[in-house]
Amino acid sequence: MHLYIALHKPYGVLSQFTPDTPGQRTLEEFGLPKDVYSVGRLDKDSEGLLILTNDGVLKNKLLDPKFGHKRTYWVQVEGVPSPEALEKLREGVFIKDYKTRPTEVEILSHPPVDYERDPPIRERKNIPTTWIEITLSEGKNRQVRKMTASVGYPTLRLIRKSFGNISLGKLQLGEWIEIKRKDLLGHS
Repeated sequence: MHLYIALHKPYGVLSQFTPDTPGQRTLEEFGLPKDVYSVGRLDKDSEGLLILTNDGVLKNKLLDPKFGHKRTYWVQVEGVPSPEALEKLREGVFIKDYKTRPTEVEILSHPPVDYERDPPIRERKNIPTTWIEITLSEGKNRQVRKMTASVGYPTLRLIRKSFGNISLGKLQLGEWIEIKRKDLLGHS
C-alpha cells in the first residue's frame, strides 16, 4: 500500500533517516512509517513542507521538471529587493551555466510565520530584512538561495510553504499527517 505524508520539517534536520555524521538530526526522530522517502529535499538549513512517500513512480513524476509541479517558498532575505532584482528573479537568473525557469515572486507585507527559528537568523542593525514569496516549477540544489544571492539579496531563512497542491497549512514544527495521492496531483 502506498503512503503519502506531509511533514513540517524543522530547521537543522536532514531530509533523510540516516545521519551523515554522528549527532545530526534526521527524519528518524519524527516516528514516520517505515520505507517512506522524501520527495526532493529541503537542506538542513531550510524548513517547511516535506512530502514523503513509498510510491516511486509518483515521486519521480513530482520531481520531473517537465510536469511543472510548483513549489512555493517563503524567503527572508537580507535587504529590500529592488524592482529590478525582483524582475530578474521572475525572468530567470543564471546560476553558473544554467538559467532558471521563470518564477513567480512577490514581496510579502508581513512575516508569514509567527515563530522564530532556533537558532535565530543573523541580523545586522543597519540592514533590514524582507520576506518574499517565490514559486518555482523546478528544484535544483539550493536553487532559491542561489537565485536570491545572484541578484544581491542573500537568503537568511527559507520555508517551503507548498508543494503541488499540498500546503503547510496549520502543521506545527515536527508534525506530520497522511495525505492522499489525489491531493498531491489535484486528481485521482
